[in-house]
Amino acid sequence: MERRSNPAALVNSVERLDTAARVETPEGVELELRAAGPIPRSLAWSLDILLVLAIAVAYSAAMVQLGAAGHGLVLLGYFALSWGYDLLFEVLWGATPGKRAMGLRVVRTDGTPVTWVDSGLRNLLRFADLLPFGYGIGLACCMSNERFQRLGDLVAGTLVVHSGKSRTPRSRAQASAPFAPPFALTREEQRAVIDFAERAASIAPGRQIELAELLEPVLGAQGETARTRLLGLAAWSRGER
Repeated sequence: MERRSNPAALVNSVERLDTAARVETPEGVELELRAAGPIPRSLAWSLDILLVLAIAVAYSAAMVQLGAAGHGLVLLGYFALSWGYDLLFEVLWGATPGKRAMGLRVVRTDGTPVTWVDSGLRNLLRFADLLPFGYGIGLACCMSNERFQRLGDLVAGTLVVHSGKSRTPRSRAQASAPFAPPFALTREEQRAVIDFAERAASIAPGRQIELAELLEPVLGAQGETARTRLLGLAAWSRGER
């Protein structure tokens, strides 16, 4: 017997390709935020390092003019810069200059702005994330969870997300004509197909086609036709005829 394709597998594929994090605010409103992966976060960190170094060099040049007293002020300034840079910008601005340049911001897991305690915790554990070198622990931690949270984020309950207007996650893609499946789908399979259609607006068309082609035995098509039929299958599963 020919093995039929399981539409429920589509949801697992969507979860791997989609970095959207669904959060519920204290007011009970469900929002969708796009979690930032390691690459944009690394670029943002690099920009921040360059800015911190520039500030440190300028500050040191000014303090050495004070002689012996200036050396103590240099050390004090380095300490304040290493601890206060991320803390102040994240709490007061929502993002460091590097993150803002990359279109990122830091929020709590419920989508609300970070507090002094939240930012303090995530940056205190930054030193653990740096181990053994080059953010080894932080990178491993990011890659082990779907929200790309490093150790500091997990402890503080924070997320680094792409900036932009948050949206409710259940916005449907453009309607397609209902497409009847060649065989009966289970309720779980119908729910999986409907979930895909409701999230399609946040997935690039190319990705939608890639996912739709996983169900070629069901849809009997590839490419754009497969994507259209999958959306039509979702319409059929919702009872549209």
